[in-house]
Amino acid sequence: MEPLGYAWSALTTTPAAFAAMGGVVWGILGGALPGISPSIAMALLLPFTYTMDPIPAIVLLAATYVGAEYGGSIPAILIRTPGTNAAAATSIDGYEMQKQGRGGEALGISLVSGVIGGMIGLFCLVLLTKPLASVALYFTPPAYFALGVLGLSVIASLSSGSLIKGLMAGVIGLMIATVGTDPISGVSRFTYGAPELLGGIPFILVMVGVFAVSELLVQAGKPEYKRPKSETRQMRIKLPSWALLKRLRKPQAIGSGVGLFEGVMPGAGGSIAAFMAYNEARRWSSNPDEFGKGSPEAIAAPESANNTVAGTALVPMLSFGIPGSNSTAILLGGLLIHGLQPGPLLFEENPDFIYGLYGGLLVANLSLFFIGMLILTPAIWLVNRPKPYLMAAIFALIFSGIYSIDNTLFDLYLVLFAGAIGYVMRLLGFPFLPLVLGLVLGYLIESNYRRSLLLTGGDHSVFINDGISLGLLITALLFVVGSGLRDYFDARKKKNAANADSAE
Repeated sequence: MEPLGYAWSALTTTPAAFAAMGGVVWGILGGALPGISPSIAMALLLPFTYTMDPIPAIVLLAATYVGAEYGGSIPAILIRTPGTNAAAATSIDGYEMQKQGRGGEALGISLVSGVIGGMIGLFCLVLLTKPLASVALYFTPPAYFALGVLGLSVIASLSSGSLIKGLMAGVIGLMIATVGTDPISGVSRFTYGAPELLGGIPFILVMVGVFAVSELLVQAGKPEYKRPKSETRQMRIKLPSWALLKRLRKPQAIGSGVGLFEGVMPGAGGSIAAFMAYNEARRWSSNPDEFGKGSPEAIAAPESANNTVAGTALVPMLSFGIPGSNSTAILLGGLLIHGLQPGPLLFEENPDFIYGLYGGLLVANLSLFFIGMLILTPAIWLVNRPKPYLMAAIFALIFSGIYSIDNTLFDLYLVLFAGAIGYVMRLLGFPFLPLVLGLVLGYLIESNYRRSLLLTGGDHSVFINDGISLGLLITALLFVVGSGLRDYFDARKKKNAANADSAE
């Protein structure tokens, strides 16, 4: 009963419940805006959580993640423009139902399936996180170093694009993490005489820059799309009937099962889970021919999947401190900002925070149903505002939030510089997650590497003699080699296809 007491105390003595509902509202609105992904919506809020207490601050970010996963389905269904990557699978049949005059029904199926998936994801989060975190009690400094290397290599190897680009992005993140004060000797490094850099470059500035500012720069270079009036008409949600809900049980179960598996796998994420759920639901459907033509099952499966991922993706992040997606990386940054280190000690030293987070997520998923029904009209209105106004408002939100942290223009310069780097990375096809993960894990990797060598007098064999460390390093090597072979065979296949086309 003690965990329930912690959760109840957090919801009644702190603004965690209001933070959960506010995060859902902001997440839905952010997810409904094409180009503003869940991670960007969370990054925009991150500066404003700096002065908040840990429980409502992290609940606000996590609830934004939950709301954004549903919000992305609104423009996907109404105008076939997915608000999030995961909503791309929903747009296939959702827009077909919209053209048939069943858009309200599609929105209702999306909402109900999202709530069901979110509750299943939360249940799995509560069930799995603490047992996995207890495994980390056996970790030594060499094992923690190897764990950081594994997390970085997995994300780099599974990121879209080439392995080389993923590894390069990770190394850039590690380089940024070395700016500031040496964790062992206390000597300043790479500060170039700037006292503002003695404490290092804060995660929050890099995350907001590479995710939010770079996306705004990209959007500013695109022409504004003028939507026909038929696409901007008001819509009302129509909840599915009991008979339809009975039919949707199978695709919702399939989607939640896929979301559970993909959520705990680093680098997978909601978009992969959504498309896998779509394909599996079609495979096991009694009416597979309806898929692609406006099937309710084709909406229920991906929406259940990506909302389940919103819960299960927190399992590796809370258990080991290894985020598996952009959104959980920002959530990890929020934890570190408030002095909370994921792992077994978090459960032992801050049980009030853990169970308060669970309680906040419960409020977020339950309130998603009611808020989703109420917020549709404002979301549609927001989607159809002129792009210059939207971009200007988001820029103002970013600058005011960043400036409010330390009241210094230096932070604004760093955010703009990070945004410029992110913009160049987008143009060159570099993934963001390895960079952010390298920045977040930089201290973990370096400090445990240095501690291991101090304990052994500089003997590097400690990383091989420690069984857990050796196993994690071998796993990291297998991921990198496997990804390299995959890229090689893909390039070879494309080359053979190009030669065949030229021969014809």
